[in-house]
Amino acid sequence: MKIILGSQSPRRRELMAGIDLPFEAVTIDTEEAYPQDLKEGAIPEFIAREKAQAYLPKLHEDQLLITADTIVWHKGKMLGKPLSEEDAKAMLRSLSDDTHQVFTGVCLTYIRDGQVVMDSFVDRTDVTFKALTDDQINYYVSHYKPLDKAGAYGVQEWIGYIGVTAMNGSYFNVMGLPIARVYSKIKQHT
Repeated sequence: MKIILGSQSPRRRELMAGIDLPFEAVTIDTEEAYPQDLKEGAIPEFIAREKAQAYLPKLHEDQLLITADTIVWHKGKMLGKPLSEEDAKAMLRSLSDDTHQVFTGVCLTYIRDGQVVMDSFVDRTDVTFKALTDDQINYYVSHYKPLDKAGAYGVQEWIGYIGVTAMNGSYFNVMGLPIARVYSKIKQHT
């Protein structure tokens, strides 16, 4: 089967390239809206499935589509992509000196014998930040512009190097794709 990654994220594309399976990356435009009663990992799993549904009219029987969405969950609420630099700083201040969860929902979709098969799952990683100073937060936001990242940070960037003190779960999940589980699922379905 031809593997299609439905993501514009350079991090997801980099992670997929790292497992040495040929794939094509496509952009899927969806609203990323979800029912307000969803919590934690149910949110990104719902969005990953919605992305798959949006691409379905283009999917052929010899293709395996992988879609994903990642959120940061902290103190009972979702932290998505910040709306501004000030919003990013506020998010980082709230994550400082505390533990939060990163949830990635992944959906593998293909057509077999005319039937659509969607296999979705959620991966969770607990991430602990040390107490971050305002200078560190300001430096990171002004130099790295994390406005395209859930929770206003990329663990693979400077803030992750100097700020993350503990992690329970997949590091790659925090980057946006729990690639070991994705690889296992690809092997299971192809």
